[in-house]
Amino acid sequence: MSNRTRNELVRAVTTTARRHHAAYTLFNQAMAEHLGLHPTDLQCVSLLALEPGPRTTGEIAELTGLTSGSATRLVDRLTKAGLAERHTDTHDRRKMLVTLTRGRTPEIEAAWDTPGKAFDQALEGFTDDELTVIERYLRRTTDVGIEQTARLRTG
Repeated sequence: MSNRTRNELVRAVTTTARRHHAAYTLFNQAMAEHLGLHPTDLQCVSLLALEPGPRTTGEIAELTGLTSGSATRLVDRLTKAGLAERHTDTHDRRKMLVTLTRGRTPEIEAAWDTPGKAFDQALEGFTDDELTVIERYLRRTTDVGIEQTARLRTG
C-alpha cells in the first residue's frame, strides 16, 4: 500500500499522464517522419485501422477533429501517398468512402514492429486485474479527452 494521500496519488497519475501524452505525441511525430508522413496523416491511418469499415470524409473529420476541408486534403494526401483509396458508396452513390490500402501496410507494420514490442514489454509484470484497470483508465481518459476537445472547440 502507498503512504500517499488520495490527492497525492491523483496528482501523480495526472502528472504522469501528461508526461505520457507528451512522450507519445513526440513518438507519433518521429514515427510519421520516419514514414515520410505528416503526424496527423499517421494518426488518421491509425484511427482508420481501428474502425470496422470504410469511412466518409465527414466521418474522418469527426475522428481526427479536423474541418471537412482539412479532412478532404488529408484524404488527398493519404491517397497520393498510397495509403488510402476512395470508393463510391454502393448504397448512396453521392458518397465516397475511404479505405486503407494494403500497398504500404507491410512498410507501416515493419516500422511498428520494434516500438510495438517495446510497448508490449512495458506491460509485462502487470497482473490481469492490473491490465483491466489500466484499460479502464485509458478508456475513461479517452472519453474525457473527446469531451474536452468538443468543449474547447464549441467555445
